Amino acid sequence: MWTFPFISAFTSAELMSYATKEVLGAFLVVFSMLLLLSWHSGKKKNKTSQGSADSDQSKISMMVLTACKFCHLFYGRHLNPPTAEYSVTAQSASNIYVVETCLPGNRQNNPSLQEEPEVIIVGAGVLGAAMAALLARDGRKVVLIERDMTPPDRFAGELLQPGGLRLLKEMKLEDTVEGLDAQILYGFLINEVDTNILLDITFPEDEKKEVICGRTLHNGRFVNGLRKAALAEPNVKLIEGTASTILQEGNRVIGVEYKDKETGQLKEVYAGLTVVADGLFSNFRKTLGPSKYQTKSHYAGFVIRDCPAFRKDKAEYILANKNLLIVYQISTNETRVLVDIKGEMPKNLKEYMTEVICPQLPDRIRDAFLNSVQTERLRSTPVGYMKPSYVDKPGVLMLGDAYNVRNPVTGAGMSVALNDLKIWRSLLKNIPDLYSDGAMNKAKKKFHWLRKRNHSFVINVLAEMIYDVFSASEGSVLKLRKAYFDYFQVGNPGTGPVEMLSILSPDPKKLMGHFLGAALHAIRYAFKTEPWYLKPRALFKSSVLLFSGMSVIFPVMFSEMHTSVH
Repeated sequence: MWTFPFISAFTSAELMSYATKEVLGAFLVVFSMLLLLSWHSGKKKNKTSQGSADSDQSKISMMVLTACKFCHLFYGRHLNPPTAEYSVTAQSASNIYVVETCLPGNRQNNPSLQEEPEVIIVGAGVLGAAMAALLARDGRKVVLIERDMTPPDRFAGELLQPGGLRLLKEMKLEDTVEGLDAQILYGFLINEVDTNILLDITFPEDEKKEVICGRTLHNGRFVNGLRKAALAEPNVKLIEGTASTILQEGNRVIGVEYKDKETGQLKEVYAGLTVVADGLFSNFRKTLGPSKYQTKSHYAGFVIRDCPAFRKDKAEYILANKNLLIVYQISTNETRVLVDIKGEMPKNLKEYMTEVICPQLPDRIRDAFLNSVQTERLRSTPVGYMKPSYVDKPGVLMLGDAYNVRNPVTGAGMSVALNDLKIWRSLLKNIPDLYSDGAMNKAKKKFHWLRKRNHSFVINVLAEMIYDVFSASEGSVLKLRKAYFDYFQVGNPGTGPVEMLSILSPDPKKLMGHFLGAALHAIRYAFKTEPWYLKPRALFKSSVLLFSGMSVIFPVMFSEMHTSVH
């Protein structure tokens, strides 16, 4: 009999108990080799007619450095664990950069410069407004620049994971989600239409045996609540206008030029630190960061009203024949529907929804879907990935969606922003003068690695992997999805995957452990689904599944670590 007893006996929980440094170390060695193979394969695929040996050697060197950085992510000794207090010691006054030539008059003798803010924040979205409130509470003088203080009307940023809600409470901003008709989120449903498989996933429990919940809500109402919290702080000054230009003194950013909304005049404001948080369509990304947004598909969104067919307490992923749909409640009687559309957007979106999407849906929601398509406003937005870029220019930070974007399939964007804010708030507490470029540069480097170990590496990798698996409609990735479903149903994965998805414990070691567990289970699944006389074919199938998993997860892992090589 063709069988692997040691594989069939493995469960993820057992694997995690063996996930010591030795086991993970071996995995990292294999991963490093696979990175080189992945580069070699990509080199063949994208080979041009001419190339140089020096270029090839430099690419190999970059791959090796990236692999070393990946190992360092797990075992780097100079980094504090995520729960530790982050600190950077400010440099002495002799190293403080003083702006003189770009400013009218002398800093000490000009009374208007005595009121110069310490921080300028461009963009009063989730991150910008929350950052203004927190830095003001820490004693910083903050100028918040926003082009339009009307509550935004958008269908992004409507899901706050339990990890993000927990951070709001830690920051004493939990009132910003109250009174919004926000819905309590207890977990997820994953519905594969063709097979009628339904995975019901509930968030982990706390020490009181109560489910740690998230929220689904109207983004505009939430942002408006955060703005009110910021403007309630006496150290925050609001400027309603459009930031147009980053002002520099040499290579250092010293402020911004903006167009005042009321007067239409161009004005300037200066500060030791400028924070660019103007969102996905940032005006300053090309100036400050080399990363480019890579669009993978589009989400079309609309609202279904008063539909009892959906669960109010859980977001639902509907895996149809050719499209992925995400459904969640944003108020008592409103259900948000997001439809993933690959390739070019259809010219007639309403017709596409009616003729292509509706026939793929379960019967229980088809009528409500069709009626809403005819009566509600249909909107679309590009979705994709943008790796984080290390911005080494003094005097400026780039945060939020302007800095790093992952696929919104996990609903993690706002929680990532709040985690980034938590780290920077702690770092800035130990830098009394923000003109201290040396201290700020150390803080930037520390932040770059802390966010990877604390949350961003796991969340970014999971978001891209889940999207590729959930949106698969054919081929080996679709078979991989069925193996993953079996892993969740009978593979005993424990609470680890849900803790990562909910951003309660996004630990890179945990991600690697469960990736290994799922890989072993995929092998067992390949053998389980074949009759005894076709067990040799199962060996081939399991190899295909493993290769599919690697092709999904390794490119984004490499991209995440490649950003760290400078």
